[in-house]
Amino acid sequence: MSRKCQLTGKKANNAYAVSHSHRRTKKLQEVNLQWKRIWWAEGNRWVRLRLSTRALKTLEHRSLESLAKEAGIDLNRL
Repeated sequence: MSRKCQLTGKKANNAYAVSHSHRRTKKLQEVNLQWKRIWWAEGNRWVRLRLSTRALKTLEHRSLESLAKEAGIDLNRL
């Protein structure tokens, strides 16, 4: 599985690591991904997702059902 958030689609960002002498080398800024079990009330069961921490904060305000619909994910298949 790729390092990508299943709800928001966030993935790694290409960037430069800049030294004191201002030499630039390429690096990847990875997303902070966590495996989480989230209770899906409509399906009456737990769903295991790989989410970014930003998506976890968003889940506190919005429902799992609405975020999954926006991302085009069928929760019945997970």
